[in-house]
Amino acid sequence: MQNLPINWLTEGLLDFEYKKYRLLAYLQAVRSEFGQQRLYPVFSDLIMHYRNLQQVREHKKLVYEAFPQQITRADFEKLELVYEKIVEDDETMAQIEEVIQYAAPLFQEAVYQGKELYDFIERHIEINPVGITPMYFNEGYLFLDAFPGKETQVYVYRITVFENTYEKYRGINTQLVRTVRRGLAQTHENLKVQLVKENQELPNPATFVVVAKVPCPLDSALLPIAKRSLVKYVTRLAA
Repeated sequence: MQNLPINWLTEGLLDFEYKKYRLLAYLQAVRSEFGQQRLYPVFSDLIMHYRNLQQVREHKKLVYEAFPQQITRADFEKLELVYEKIVEDDETMAQIEEVIQYAAPLFQEAVYQGKELYDFIERHIEINPVGITPMYFNEGYLFLDAFPGKETQVYVYRITVFENTYEKYRGINTQLVRTVRRGLAQTHENLKVQLVKENQELPNPATFVVVAKVPCPLDSALLPIAKRSLVKYVTRLAA
């Protein structure tokens, strides 16, 4: 799709019409992705641009935490130095502020559309434990049933907890183990029993199944939302 560089505000020609053209092309591509129910990675990218635009408007600075993981601290510091020079130039800053005033509501609208799609898919998935859930559930199996279909994607998941001065965060990593066709003899419960026999390192694994009730792309929508839903589900169990 049509990507927008992380430094699009300061990169290249500082001309309102040029920036407007690049922005509209990007947002058109974003809406096209949403129209096909593809949320990721475009939704994360969109939120990053919107948050950074807000920071620039309110504080006249870039924020490293808003940038994707692909950019290193050294790359960000170089970009920050360039931006600091631009901020000191009143005429140039006035042009950038004109772009920001135009772009902010468009970004806000696009983020709202992405959130609506995310919420719609999240409302139409169900998450349930498979078998008995042990006391330790930060590691185990995630079964994912897309709609329509009779296949189950089997993932090993691991939830990690990290915190800073203010908040505690939970992240989740998944690895695809196999794809299994469901049937009368291959239920979720039977599949769990089979996995326990095969993997002695997880003798009593926490196992959850996420079932989609609406069609959506597996990798660019269902799996990312299922992972976040599982983190929230496990957080409630730990409370």
